[in-house]
Amino acid sequence: MLMNYFRHIDRDRIMFDFLTHRPWKADYDDEIEELGGKVYHAPRLYPQNYPAYFRYMRRFFNDHPEYRIVHSHIDAMSYLPLTAAKHADIPVRIAHSHNTSIDPDLKYLLKTYYRHRLPGVATDYLACGTEAGEFLFGDRPFTVIPNAIDTSLFAFNQEARDQIRDQLQLNNRFVIGSVGRLTYQKNVGFLLDVFRELVKLSPESVLLVIGGGEEEDALKKQAASCGISDKVLFLGVRNDVSQLYQAMDVFVMPSRYEGLPVVGVEAQCSGLPCVFSDNITKELKMSDRAFFLDIDCMPEEWASFILGLKGQNTSRAIPRNCLDMDIEHVKDRLQDYYLKKWSTI
Repeated sequence: MLMNYFRHIDRDRIMFDFLTHRPWKADYDDEIEELGGKVYHAPRLYPQNYPAYFRYMRRFFNDHPEYRIVHSHIDAMSYLPLTAAKHADIPVRIAHSHNTSIDPDLKYLLKTYYRHRLPGVATDYLACGTEAGEFLFGDRPFTVIPNAIDTSLFAFNQEARDQIRDQLQLNNRFVIGSVGRLTYQKNVGFLLDVFRELVKLSPESVLLVIGGGEEEDALKKQAASCGISDKVLFLGVRNDVSQLYQAMDVFVMPSRYEGLPVVGVEAQCSGLPCVFSDNITKELKMSDRAFFLDIDCMPEEWASFILGLKGQNTSRAIPRNCLDMDIEHVKDRLQDYYLKKWSTI
């Protein structure tokens, strides 16, 4: 989402620099620097690292007095960088909500505490959608900034479809696709259960799992134990996702929770029938071929529904509502927001 805006915003007027909480070089670092931005690496946000983290942030803001707006995108954990920014007297401190729940992991209690503490350190509230904003900010007023995309990259292309399906040996196969981090939130284990049932109904089916994450090894073992390893392609993190959508026949996203997922917009823009869990905000529905199923339904029910979509992707025009999410149409919302804030400093 951030890169979509950074690529299209007027960088003569607005420049993004990025502070991450991981020490290694990541996928977008080179492109950020090519576009004129800088990348900084702060300590990991582990509780045992908090003293080192705040020492780093204190030095960082002392060394970089030029930063007057800090915009944090890590949901409840935004409390930490915004606390550091407040101590450094940064006048504009933006918390941005991208989700509608909190992972039930070891940080759950801390994140819940931080969620309630955010108003003490944030000056502004943004969200990717209404439900995400209400979750993190309650009844406080917030501004929705859509997770916009470059729709031209995802428009259906028959030539690209043929090429990718040839490369991956998918011709004459019923291809289900999933894109996202392999984490608890994305519920990919359930998707594998669904796909196991789908294979019983449609043996020529193939599942593309695109993305990486901490559950990858466990998911591969699950696929093997289900006897579907030969039909599940774990493709990892890719830079050609827009092309991979072309090869799919149905997109499936059974997430336990989401804000307003970018990949759901991309898949609909590609003209795909999409099956989402009903835990995902209905704000995501931009096509009459976007469906929401009860996450508590049995995998057999999901499989039967998905199979019913087979052969229904003959027309893959961009849905009109997806055009409302085009980055060229909405990039000025964020730009104007920053400029308005800058004028008050």
